[in-house]
Amino acid sequence: MQLLISPASPYVRKVRVLLRETDLLDRVEEVDVSTTPLASDPKVLAANPAGKIPALVRGDGPALYDSRVITRFLNDYADARLYPDHSTWDILTLEATADAIMDATVAISYEKRFRAEAQQSPEWIEAQWGKASRAVAAINNRWMSHLVGPLHIGQIAVACALSYIDLRHDERGWRNGNAALADWHARFAERESMQATQVEA
Repeated sequence: MQLLISPASPYVRKVRVLLRETDLLDRVEEVDVSTTPLASDPKVLAANPAGKIPALVRGDGPALYDSRVITRFLNDYADARLYPDHSTWDILTLEATADAIMDATVAISYEKRFRAEAQQSPEWIEAQWGKASRAVAAINNRWMSHLVGPLHIGQIAVACALSYIDLRHDERGWRNGNAALADWHARFAERESMQATQVEA
């Protein structure tokens, strides 16, 4: 199998961390592609008609895309139990909350990188950050108990989402008012899988 990636993507990083945590690197080849919202790599388009990454190219079936589809597939493939039966819906909601942070902060990045300055909307950017900051606060205020215990996909997703803010929007200071989550993130970021997938700004 091949995983089409761009290392800075938080969605990609979520899958890359999972690969390392489940010892699947010898079964899945990471293939770096050059793709943007304005110009999709042909390899990506062949795997995902929307032109988005990550995409998982399989030899025995159609390519899979959307990080949540890929992580669920690889979890089952490795029998990794990253979606524990006793709390599946809570973990899925936590993952969705992390992905909402990614959605909003990636949208800000795209607005700043791919639109001319005169066309950028400060109001729209702030609205996106509002979504992200509310999601961060919700995790800090409601979900901390779900971030302890054996590894699961919610933990991986949250860590990757927060690390993406550090990478692209560090000036936002997401740690302010979220001390418990900041402490948790500092510990989780020391995991070998997180260190191996870290991208410098």
